Amino acid sequence: MEIQLWRELLAPYQLAVEELEVKFNHIIYENRLKGSYSPIERVEGRVKKIASILDKMQKKDININELEEKIEDIAGIRIICQFVEDIYRIVEMIEGRNDMKILKKKDYIEVPKNSGYRSYHLIVEYEVNTLNGIKKLPVEIQIRTLAMNFWATVEHSLHYKYRHSIPERVQDKLINASNAIVVLDQEMSAVRDEIMDAQNSFRIKANLVSDILHNLQNLYRVGNRREVQKIQEEFYKVYEQDDIEQLMHFGRQLDMIAEGHGAQSLQ
Repeated sequence: MEIQLWRELLAPYQLAVEELEVKFNHIIYENRLKGSYSPIERVEGRVKKIASILDKMQKKDININELEEKIEDIAGIRIICQFVEDIYRIVEMIEGRNDMKILKKKDYIEVPKNSGYRSYHLIVEYEVNTLNGIKKLPVEIQIRTLAMNFWATVEHSLHYKYRHSIPERVQDKLINASNAIVVLDQEMSAVRDEIMDAQNSFRIKANLVSDILHNLQNLYRVGNRREVQKIQEEFYKVYEQDDIEQLMHFGRQLDMIAEGHGAQSLQ
């Protein structure tokens, strides 16, 4: 098949990946906007390279006419999270959505691959609007922790280095590392509440500081410069005390001052 035909074939898959990246990243954004914990840490997407598609077609004896029907991971989304518990929460979130339909599930956390690979895989059906109309496509969604992702990335690199024939001694080390990652994820889950509280406190403080600085910047444009400098100096004193309650109180007072000057509406 000519390169241009490949590009046309893969274009809807690229659209699906881009749309899903935006949607899952928006979940992160909405949670952070509310100052709440996001089960999604980051999102990655990719469309399988032509060479990889051809390799898979050869291995599985798939002809070009069966390509879209039999290869389900041409479009891929990877969702990275901090804790194992988040993985199953994300699966529930996807199950509750009406813009995609789950076709298959594979839980490689409960039942890991022999190599030590752990992750949760979904195949979903997703619709995209193209110049030729609506097209339904399969998309593979992989959900894993940061630790699982580190292991999988290393293992993937080794497969390329050894051309899918990893020496036994290296494979043994990978399995040991995979077992260690299970322990790491379990230990992280044991202090999950403490980590989440610390991260939420940091996000609340960061949002407060951002709002305060925004108001100060606007007040400089419409208020008395000397008075605003005094307010800014007071902010530095409050900030140095590292007391979230005092910072919130200062923020509320500044909101009233900014509102009185019409500064909150300035961009």
